[in-house]
Amino acid sequence: MEAPLPSGTTRRRVELRLVRPFLTWFARPTVTIDGVGHPAQWGDGTWAVPDAGGTVIGVYLYNRLWRFGAATVVVPADGAADAFEYRGGLLPVGPGRLRVRR
Repeated sequence: MEAPLPSGTTRRRVELRLVRPFLTWFARPTVTIDGVGHPAQWGDGTWAVPDAGGTVIGVYLYNRLWRFGAATVVVPADGAADAFEYRGGLLPVGPGRLRVRR
């Protein structure tokens, strides 16, 4: 029998690779999980998501002047895709790409 988890914890995690674009103009990434923003760092990381139901994960970049490179993806509830990769645009304007990592 498994011990119950403390409130606010989850067993499901997704991998997210944040690839730094060539021109960032000192931009920093932010990961959103169901609309709640979390500061992030470039590179590989894991993020806790709710166990049940689909979850919307988004990433955007910001610097002191503006926000750019926004992209979102829905994580399926069945766990078919648990690794994603984000790439910002070539210039610090326009959308980014967030897709399933193979």
